[in-house]
Amino acid sequence: MTIAPDALPETMTVIEITAPGGPEMLKLATRPLPQPGPNEVLIRIAYAGVNRPDVLQRQGLYPPPPGASDVPGLEAAGEIVALGGKVKGWAMGDQVCALLTGGGYGDYATVDVGSCLPVPAGLSLCEAASLPETAFTVWANVFDDAALKPGETLLVHGGTSGIGVMAIAMAKAIGAKVIATAGTREKCDTAQRLGADAAYNYKEDPWDVDIAASGGADVVLDIAGGDFVERNLACLNDGGRHVSIAFLRGATASINIFAIMRKRLRLSGSTMKARGPSEKARLASGLRETIWPLIEAGKIKPVIDEIFALKDAPKAHARMESGAHIGKIVLKIG
Repeated sequence: MTIAPDALPETMTVIEITAPGGPEMLKLATRPLPQPGPNEVLIRIAYAGVNRPDVLQRQGLYPPPPGASDVPGLEAAGEIVALGGKVKGWAMGDQVCALLTGGGYGDYATVDVGSCLPVPAGLSLCEAASLPETAFTVWANVFDDAALKPGETLLVHGGTSGIGVMAIAMAKAIGAKVIATAGTREKCDTAQRLGADAAYNYKEDPWDVDIAASGGADVVLDIAGGDFVERNLACLNDGGRHVSIAFLRGATASINIFAIMRKRLRLSGSTMKARGPSEKARLASGLRETIWPLIEAGKIKPVIDEIFALKDAPKAHARMESGAHIGKIVLKIG
């Protein structure tokens, strides 16, 4: 049984992926209004974040997990308009941001209540919509898995991407040092303006040699994969942790196993979309306790690159694929 106002529509507007391919495969469509399950809420979406996994899904390379919506969109912010019968701690009208398994590119979406977080005080719904996917990912990998500590050094590739910007902000807020890489000198300068202590142009600079010579890194958040993995390991300190979350330079890598043994390195990796509700709820609890107060204190600030209307989702994907964005791309839904 769900609790919902009678005024909700029977249908909604969404963006569908009509076939695997380019941004032009994203089209407006009409779908039935989803109904929340016992432990879910229905959100009227105001804004939705655009993320690299959305692009991969559109290309046919990253399908939604079983039972999830095939509508793209892994994060959104808006208002709760219906409650599942077992939901506690939330009320109709609450403004939330949420990590979704899909469905963000639409007027409404259902989500397990454990994946919801309150909109941080002082933030707009647009800013809040830019948080969940990157905040959950950075928290899960850099803090929960790799256990970055104050005073340690984080190396993050793609320092001006949504993930990179959030990783810089969260690591600096807890007192870590951050080294970033980016593809242009201008982006390196931007990464440093956003808080990175140093930044290297990965196309030109011998970043691995320089980092190793200047004190090394304790944690690497790697979106590159491929040939970068061996270079990452070379600049990790003893006891270093290497976390893989994407592989833009290739899904295979050649590594020196003795280097792992000699420096007692630990390699791990993860995706977020397929994690179960209880795992996401655990991560949400950690974010709410540790990171949300830092956001509300102004120590972590969302960086919005550009806002597109829902109908312009193809343009948003083209912007993502161009690599020119700084921070998060957001869709205005409501």
